Amino acid sequence: MLATLAGTASLAVAAGLKVNEQGGKAMAMGNAFAAQADDPSALFYNPAGISFLKGTQVNLGSTTIYVPSTEFRGTAPLSGNAPTGVGTAPVFEKAKEDIFIAPAFYATHSFEGQPVSIGLAVNAIYPLAKSWDDSSAFRAEIMNIAVKPINIQPTVAYRFDDWNLSVAAGLDITYAIVTMQRAAYATPATPGTAYELGNMGLDGTATDMGWNAGLKWKPLPNLSFGAAYRSEIELKIEGDANFLATTPLGFTSIGMTTGASSPYSRARVSSTVSSTITLPASFGMGAAWQPTDKLTVEVDAEWTGWSSMKNLEFKFDSPQFSNFNNKPKPLNWEDVWCYKVGGQYALTKNIDLRAGYMYDKNPVPDSTLGPVLPDSDRHSFSIGQGFHNDTFSVDLAYMWTHFVDRTVHNQDMVELRGANGTYQSDVHLFGGSITVKF
Repeated sequence: MLATLAGTASLAVAAGLKVNEQGGKAMAMGNAFAAQADDPSALFYNPAGISFLKGTQVNLGSTTIYVPSTEFRGTAPLSGNAPTGVGTAPVFEKAKEDIFIAPAFYATHSFEGQPVSIGLAVNAIYPLAKSWDDSSAFRAEIMNIAVKPINIQPTVAYRFDDWNLSVAAGLDITYAIVTMQRAAYATPATPGTAYELGNMGLDGTATDMGWNAGLKWKPLPNLSFGAAYRSEIELKIEGDANFLATTPLGFTSIGMTTGASSPYSRARVSSTVSSTITLPASFGMGAAWQPTDKLTVEVDAEWTGWSSMKNLEFKFDSPQFSNFNNKPKPLNWEDVWCYKVGGQYALTKNIDLRAGYMYDKNPVPDSTLGPVLPDSDRHSFSIGQGFHNDTFSVDLAYMWTHFVDRTVHNQDMVELRGANGTYQSDVHLFGGSITVKF
């Protein structure tokens, strides 16, 4: 309980772009929860579920994600000794390890004698972070990147008692902080060369809005169905950029000359910068069945429209940054499905045991996979336990996510991006939440 509360003290970021683990109970069942949706975290999994909750309920929790370092073996555009002879020497690179905490807050209220319920959620759904050593062979593409979002979701739900059917709708108000740092290199005229210009840093923020909706139907006391949709959110990022020229060629790139200064001179220039990131739409559906009083099983499928991620481009306003404009980085991500199965067994009146499995297809094609997000198909296995009475409940969960080894051959010596080699990753997640009923 103390660890869960402490986890709400700060918001850090994950090595992935979507955190499905938004509730301790659901996480323990492999996030197969769209049809059950029977605690306040339903606001994330299926907001229509809050119509079947009684009174006022408050859920406070967090997911702690320990990300062991991603490893890469192969070649990259800067593997070797720049400025010549690069792109051929085999390297072993290891991303920096990360621990981050994604807190979540949910509150619901059902009006006595009325079929209307309201809810409020505050969580982080689409964080991203990756950090490589400043001297890594990937430094021309990324040193570190972070997308830190906070999502606020007010929701209203209505229950049709004659049909045991509920519908819900709400807003998704997202505030995001975006930071990135990389080394800047000149596009080589001859493959096999790479000339350093300097270091580039970006910082920006965005506030934009989408919407969500859900449906839950209980045709039988032991059978329920659920479906939920979340719209795209187009984040229009505005911020500042800084470029530190570290070489004579870097001075030239920003319209300056080194003159008679030392070759070790440096110059820093700034610019306002803008970009757009479109967070994907998603649609999930599930069915939950209770074959006995003690056992509940659920199967879910979720579609995510990652094709919204077409390219990444930053637009600089200062004339000194003109050489960095009109350089979109293609992403070309693809829509994918995720499949989930989970179950709960009531060991006693107050103790539940849970387990689940989730298979998540990766949206990043081989042609654009890189060190910013070296994604792959994922297998996730989870276990957990719940303790509850009429007033409160405590839900704990552990999940191990294995990323299938990803081998790519997309090294581009003209644009200095991509790599030829294999990425390996695994992630451990620990979740906990407390629900209090009033």
